[in-house]
Amino acid sequence: MGREFMHIFDEWADSYETTVQGRDEQYKAVFEHYDDILEEVAKRTNGITIEFGIGTGNLTEKVLQKGVELVAVEPNKSMRLVAEKRFPYLTIHDGDFLSFPKLGKVDSIISSYAFHHLTDEEKKRAFELYYSLLSESGEIVFADTMFVNEQAHEEMITTAKAKQFFDLAEDLNREYYTTVPNMKKILHETGYQVQFEKLNDFVWLTHAKKS
Repeated sequence: MGREFMHIFDEWADSYETTVQGRDEQYKAVFEHYDDILEEVAKRTNGITIEFGIGTGNLTEKVLQKGVELVAVEPNKSMRLVAEKRFPYLTIHDGDFLSFPKLGKVDSIISSYAFHHLTDEEKKRAFELYYSLLSESGEIVFADTMFVNEQAHEEMITTAKAKQFFDLAEDLNREYYTTVPNMKKILHETGYQVQFEKLNDFVWLTHAKKS
């Protein structure tokens, strides 16, 4: 369920903001157009919204500015502490993509830079859970690293190693980055229509609606 990566976020909690601002050369391309990427998610958000993996709260802030009713979920304690200081008025739940507070219907399910912590099998289970959770016009909007195919994934690892970006190469090897065709197949099998949009060399926007 992605919780096997909690130690990584303990390490990232203090440095995440610096990284997303492009100051870590290894991850600069991953977070290129970061603010615009979050805006793309936020502008598609409406009604009652659940955000998975809020991290330090950058997407959260943009969504709250829209005035939606937000249910914030974050599995990592260190990240939650950062977000709680930033949003003292917001309840931040300990949960993840597959284990979260019991809710009524929601209109939007959103996330950024987090869904790759689930295997493809777990991704499918998550979308099955969300189908009954979403209102009839409900939408899923995820911005996350994916690749056009497995070859592109392997080439990105090779490129990272050639540049001596060994932390990035390790991340790309360790976590569960899927491909766009795999994600499309999973969503169709679980009852959704989906559109994809490439936002930088790593990140794709997944925008799914119930069929």
